[in-house]
Amino acid sequence: MEFKHTPVLLNEVIDGLSINKKGIYVDCTIGGGGHSRHILSYLEGGKLIGFDRDEEAINVCREKFKDFSNLTLIHSNFKDAPAKLQEMGINEIDGYLIDLGVSSYQIDNGERGFSFLHDGRLDMRMDKTSSLDAFQVVNNYSKEKLINVLYKYGEESNAKKIVENIVERRKIKPIETTFELRDLIEAAFPKKVIYGKGGVSKKTFQAIRIEVNGELSGLDKVVEELSLMLKKGGRGAVITFHSLEDRIIKNTFKELATDCICPPRTPVCICGHKAQVKLVNKKPIVAGEKELNENSRSSSAKLRIIERI
Repeated sequence: MEFKHTPVLLNEVIDGLSINKKGIYVDCTIGGGGHSRHILSYLEGGKLIGFDRDEEAINVCREKFKDFSNLTLIHSNFKDAPAKLQEMGINEIDGYLIDLGVSSYQIDNGERGFSFLHDGRLDMRMDKTSSLDAFQVVNNYSKEKLINVLYKYGEESNAKKIVENIVERRKIKPIETTFELRDLIEAAFPKKVIYGKGGVSKKTFQAIRIEVNGELSGLDKVVEELSLMLKKGGRGAVITFHSLEDRIIKNTFKELATDCICPPRTPVCICGHKAQVKLVNKKPIVAGEKELNENSRSSSAKLRIIERI
């Protein structure tokens, strides 16, 4: 199966990065290379460093961009990017992009176990060398811990009933496949709800995927670190796909763009905090009608951009 990922908000990202042709750019989640291909087309004397925790993505991009001598690919979680860049002697960058979406390849490939639309073993690991997978979360987590995962990462109001179904089934046999899990989730809802927009399994699958990959842990820290590595005038862009991660990015950018972060009733500033960036867009950029019609996965995408000052 071909590793591909239709880049969302492509024109908005390229415009937003305001690319310096001799600059150093970082694509923190290179995936199938959709955004990277366009960034590379603007560079003349500049370089691009691409990170991805999925080794398949790195291997595909290594072949796809074999003629680009100004691209360096690194198989690593992008949360390690600041440290990896410094190891390379890079302390300043001109721009970075973080696309927090799951690639079309990962979703559509049943063997990766990400989607309730394709049957496969419960996996959901973005990095297949990781020890924790969805099978372990579903079958080994305590009832209380699993409920918390669904509430916290899926904002699933029906978490208790879903988990009760899971716990009862795993007493009989392990839950091994995405379709088995989907059926247990759907059994927790009235039939008229099951066939509504988006499917009732979406939130639970999202929650388990976030837990497996630790997607939200340390996200604010790495975004802050990368933003402070930007040269003056350099830009950072982040694409989010659900409210939890968007809230983290919004708040991180807001704090970086604020002079004083003292509690509201503090009469005189005592924090000494100074704004490090400015918000390029105060409200998130979303897909237009044309892109929504061509790529349904862009419907929940939000793009936020900052500029170093």
